[in-house]
Formats: sequence, C-alpha cells, structure tokens
Amino acid sequence: MAVAIRMSRGGSKKRPYYKIVVADVRAPRDGKFIERVGSYNPLLAKDDEKRVVLNTERAKHWLEMGAKPSDRVARFLDAAGLMKREARNNPNKGKPGEKATERMEEKAEKAAAAEEAAKEAAAAPAEEAPAEEAPAEEAKAEEAPAEEKAEG
Repeated sequence: MAVAIRMSRGGSKKRPYYKIVVADVRAPRDGKFIERVGSYNPLLAKDDEKRVVLNTERAKHWLEMGAKPSDRVARFLDAAGLMKREARNNPNKGKPGEKATERMEEKAEKAAAAEEAAKEAAAAPAEEAPAEEAPAEEAKAEEAPAEEKAEG
C-alpha cells in the first residue's frame, strides 16, 4: 500500500486549517486517513510556534516506513530537521509565453518605427515647410480658371 504524508483541509470558508496526516494515496484529500501527525494553521504569523505543529517521532517513523511527503509537508519536515529537501529551480517557468513574446516583439518594432519617424521629422522640418506652401499655391491656381469659366 502506497502511503503519503499530506495535508487534509478543515476550517470554514476563507479560514483554512490543515491537519498533517498519513493517508493511503488513493484516499480523498479530506477523507479517510491512517494517522494524524500534526497541524498547520496558515492564518497565524510566520514566527508563531503554533503555526506548524508536528509529532516528529511519528513523522520520522512513517518516513522510515516509506511514506512520501507532499511538497508542502516536505518543507515542514525539512524545517523540523527530519529530511533534506533539495531546492527546485525551473528557469523556464519565468519566461513569457509565445503570445507575450510576439506582443513584445511587435511593441519593439513599433517603438523603433516611431523613433525613426521622429528622427526623420527632426532632420527634415526645413524641407517640409516649402512643400506645405506649394499645395496651397496649386489650389489657388486651380480655383482661378474655374472662376473665369463661371463668369464667361
């Protein structure tokens, strides 16, 4: 029979309280368990001694019998000195996904295009000023023949 040391949730809604239990891995989370070896109250301050209460003798016994602790319980057992838990490192977890990467690339391209447009606008304002006046002169020239036709 495979045995796990895990937490069983109790308490009311938004007020959790956990029992640290030894249970068959096939049993439901809050269901039947073999033995209760401690408790965990996450609502207490982290430096409070009653936050995690463990019966170290029984926990050690079950570890020797081959019980596998859950990740959270392994942290508690490591803090109590009953077992050594290796720190995990997943550098890929912090990387953004495909869509986020695409959005960042598009944003970078838009920023680069905006910088180029700003540089061009700053470099060529003297050239654009006469170009703006030229269309106004052309519009006046086009209006004049239209007025002559209306009179004639």
